[in-house]
Formats: sequence, C-alpha cells, structure tokens
Amino acid sequence: MCEDIKTNKLLDLDKTIAKSLFEGCTYAFEVLPKIGEYIQSIGKSLSLDEYDLIDENIWISKKAKVYTNATIAGPAIIGHNTEVRPSAWIRGNAIIGENCVVGNSTEIKNSILFNNVQVPHFNYIGDSILGYKAHFGAGSITSNVKADESLVTVKINNQVIETRTP
Repeated sequence: MCEDIKTNKLLDLDKTIAKSLFEGCTYAFEVLPKIGEYIQSIGKSLSLDEYDLIDENIWISKKAKVYTNATIAGPAIIGHNTEVRPSAWIRGNAIIGENCVVGNSTEIKNSILFNNVQVPHFNYIGDSILGYKAHFGAGSITSNVKADESLVTVKINNQVIETRTP
C-alpha cells in the first residue's frame, strides 16, 4: 500500500474529537461509513455542562454560535467556539471541530472537520475529512460522486487505491 496517503502522514489526529475513530484505519477514507455511529457513541459521553443535546443525536457546544436559520440534522457534533452561519445546512453524520466556521449557504454531509477549519460560504462538503486549519474559498465542492458512477480511486506514484466509495 502507498505510504504517502496513510492517515498518520496526512492528519494531526490530536486536532479532532474523532481521534479514536481513526484507530485501526490505514487510510482516512475508511472512517466515512462509521461517522454516524461514532457520533452517537461519543455524544452520550459529552458533558451536559459543555454541550446541549438539542435534538436526538445533535450535540452543540454551549460556546458555539449557531444562527437560528441554520439547519442541523443529526447525528452531529458542533465543537466549542464554532460559528454556524445563516442558511448553513448540516445534513447529518457531521463532526464540526472547535473554532470552525461553517458559512452561509454551506452544506455539510457525512464529514469530519478538524479543529480550526473554515468553510466560510457557498461550499459543499460531502463525504470528506478536512484536516486541521483547512480553509475553503467560496464555491468549493468536495464529493465522492462520479458522473460515471464508478468507484472513486486515488492514484499515487502509479499505484491506484480504491476508496470503496461509490
């Protein structure tokens, strides 16, 4: 397997509440089908002094700012000092780290945003992992859907690795 894209080479796992989710995974994309179950598992252990359980499987830090017209479907965790701006849509299976910005008209589905990630406006983040301090400009899209419906692959040094995501 290709060493260059292994999780421990790409991500600082100390910068996310989801660190233990990556245990036993060689590549970061292996955690994507496990996000929802993981949120439900660790959500129950979050301190109610620090987090509000606003709906079934939706935990929001008491230090986060979520605008009233943002939409959040669970399971989801939103970390300390994070701002979820107007018209943001968090579609579920989303872990939003500490000190993040989820901007207006940004949609997030089945993704993990490590701490200090900014997706400020008009972005789609689907089936993705954004590492510590990642910043997306306006109108960026991440997705695991290909027009020909074939598997998404990663090619490094002439080695092709199937991500097993359609």
